[in-house]
Amino acid sequence: MPTHGSMTKAGKVRKQTPKIPPKPKKGLPPRLKNRAKFQRRILQAAQAGR
Repeated sequence: MPTHGSMTKAGKVRKQTPKIPPKPKKGLPPRLKNRAKFQRRILQAAQAGR
């Protein structure tokens, strides 16, 4: 059975592709966003209702 390409050609395209810097991320990750929403909704409402 023939193989799917030789080891000498492995990674050829990826190495030729130019490296593009990542875009800056917008906002918080979901875990921190949910925590902020909880604090705003529950904790601050509890303090205001005293």
